[in-house]
Formats: sequence, C-alpha cells, structure tokens
Amino acid sequence: MNLVLCTFIQLYLVFGLAGIVWPEKFMPLFGVLMFPWAASRRLILVNGFAAIAAYLLLVAKIFLTGF
Repeated sequence: MNLVLCTFIQLYLVFGLAGIVWPEKFMPLFGVLMFPWAASRRLILVNGFAAIAAYLLLVAKIFLTGF
C-alpha cells in the first residue's frame, strides 16, 4: 500500500512540473480530457500548480503522521 501511495504522490509531482515546463505538449491531452471546453495554456499551468500543491500536501501529511 505504501509503495502505491508513494508512486501516486510522485506522479503528481512529475505531471505538475511537466505541465508547467511544457504546456504545449499537454494541449492534445487536455483537449481530449476537457472535451466541451478548449484547452488553454493558462488552464494547463493552473493544473500544474494544483498538482504540485497536492503533492506538497500529501508529502506533509506523510511526514507529520507517518505511514
């Protein structure tokens, strides 16, 4: 269970940073995920920052409460 949780936490960080650094490469993915709305660079950046915030919250929870 801990390995799965740590893997998901790392994926939050990886996709958050990738969304911030390369938002153009995520345009097709967001175009499919958010079908009725058009994907924009700003939307991808906000999603990247939100993923990093979720990563930080989960890491803080792990360090404060333990596994």
